[in-house]
Amino acid sequence: MRSRGSEVVSERDPRSVLRASEVIRAGGIVVAPTDTIYGILADATNYGAVKRLRSVRRPSGRPFLLIVPDVSWVGKIGLSLGREHLRFLSVPGVTVVLRRRVRLYHWLGRETVAVRIPRRGFVLRLVRHLGRPVVAPSANPEGKPPARTVEEAMEYFRDEVSLYVDGGRVEGRPSAVVRLEEGGFEILRTGVFSPDSLKRLRPRPPFPG
Repeated sequence: MRSRGSEVVSERDPRSVLRASEVIRAGGIVVAPTDTIYGILADATNYGAVKRLRSVRRPSGRPFLLIVPDVSWVGKIGLSLGREHLRFLSVPGVTVVLRRRVRLYHWLGRETVAVRIPRRGFVLRLVRHLGRPVVAPSANPEGKPPARTVEEAMEYFRDEVSLYVDGGRVEGRPSAVVRLEEGGFEILRTGVFSPDSLKRLRPRPPFPG
């Protein structure tokens, strides 16, 4: 199945990372496997691309999580980062909510931004090639179940997406989302973890800033 005006490429195609990078740099939207499930991706540094993705994926306007190539981008986005944040960011499949330090890329979130650093998979190769972060919500319209295949994603988005990267059937679960504040630790979503396993990772008070 092929949506009119959209392109499909296999993840195994050696040109897939390059092609996805070209589309994202041009302000387009890409569906591709992340380190957890299929995501719908756009250039996080491009206001127009994020605005378009919001209209396609999340009309409510709630912020998207970010996938960044490396920890240096936390500072470039203007976010605060403590020792315990770094520890959680090093765990595969964990997204960490970080507070703003300065007002950069305001469209990514007013007071906080949720960030993950991938450790494997197509999305890791992609953001390293891009050299910039992507917004990466799951590949489904708000309120619908995440797409497990490119075909399911195409049923959702049709030609609103410029490129679909086919990584086969992905039966994973979304990332865990945690928030660490001074004196507190909150699990916003367990994702691929159990609550107990996340609690074992949490810092002991007082929280080191």
